[in-house]
Amino acid sequence: MRSHGPPSVWIMRTFSRAATAVALSLALATPLAIASTATAADVRRAAPASGPSASAPVAPAAIELPRPTGPYALGSDTLHLVDHSRRDPWVPSQDRELMVTLTYPAERPGAGRAAAYTTAAEAPVLLRQLGVDPARLGDVEATTTHARAGVRPARGRHPLIVLSPGFGAPRYSLTTLAEELASKGYVVASLDHAYESVGTSFPGGRLLTCVACTAMENGAPGSRVTEARAADVSFLLDRLTGTHPAWRHARSIDPSRIGMAGHSIGGAAAVAAMVRDARIGAGVNMDGAFWDVLPPGGLGGRPFMMLGTDDATHRPGGEDRTWDAMWPTLDGWKRWLTVAGAEHMTFSDEPVLAAHFGLPQTSLPAGRAVSVVRTYVAAFFDQELLGRARPVLAGPTAANPEVRFNNP
Repeated sequence: MRSHGPPSVWIMRTFSRAATAVALSLALATPLAIASTATAADVRRAAPASGPSASAPVAPAAIELPRPTGPYALGSDTLHLVDHSRRDPWVPSQDRELMVTLTYPAERPGAGRAAAYTTAAEAPVLLRQLGVDPARLGDVEATTTHARAGVRPARGRHPLIVLSPGFGAPRYSLTTLAEELASKGYVVASLDHAYESVGTSFPGGRLLTCVACTAMENGAPGSRVTEARAADVSFLLDRLTGTHPAWRHARSIDPSRIGMAGHSIGGAAAVAAMVRDARIGAGVNMDGAFWDVLPPGGLGGRPFMMLGTDDATHRPGGEDRTWDAMWPTLDGWKRWLTVAGAEHMTFSDEPVLAAHFGLPQTSLPAGRAVSVVRTYVAAFFDQELLGRARPVLAGPTAANPEVRFNNP
């Protein structure tokens, strides 16, 4: 199964007076063609000046990420993992690498330093993708998350949720969702898949960029991405829950309760990963076309939720016919939800970034966008991994009038 066009990627769309990084609908997306590696200095030199104010000093104003609503304080760790059993699908001379941010419920608030939103090398890439004046670099560099680096996890064993970003997008693009889930008691592993982001820091001063984007421009199928990401997730689970875990706090993970969610092709990868790995008990696709067909046994009764835009793309009978094809083959508890006023990047941090930099907004304000995504994804995993009843999943609610329940 494949979509009617290439999968979405974080690209620039020009407005009358500004540009913002958004992923266009699947039929309109055109991946960026950029170099495979770069240094931080390379990226800074490449950042374009935009108008007379580009060289004027600007006082940094950190981006304010929405505060998570759960009861737990947050911790954060970063892992670099190398799968020596596999070659990278985009750069076959290299073993497959992952960067992982673990966001988790912490033992106590206030300890440790606040974790940065991006690395120093990634910050100018983000501004370039947003089309924002490079003089605003300080805003990104000053931005921190609500998590504290390296602090001890809260006691007990916690469900694990894997997050996979959209094609071309870095793992930090799902920070607002990761923090919400962690504040509610989940360990969240956010992945950067090597050579699939417009700019991700790796050890050794490397900034790996989107070789995969060029491959997709040249006709590589989206299933090549989902297949690689499914293998990445299985490798990650081995390294987090196996006999010799890579994370020092791995004992805080409950290996019997694992879920996965993704944005765009990361959501499609959730299905591919569930087909490959029975350890994943529940999955969510946020506005991504499916590139894979379920086997005759479906997902073996495991639950799945599709959460997308309420427009001509992802309503029943919409332009992306892969949702219509996937729906009857999902054989467990399922929901098909669409969100009025949402665009493709609504399901990432993009609305928060756009609001901060004064970029054009959709009809769904940033605060509502974050709230809706957090509410329904967290409710789904609460229900399926924790066994907690969540009435918001039963049908439309007055508190969330933007959400449509589609049950064809």
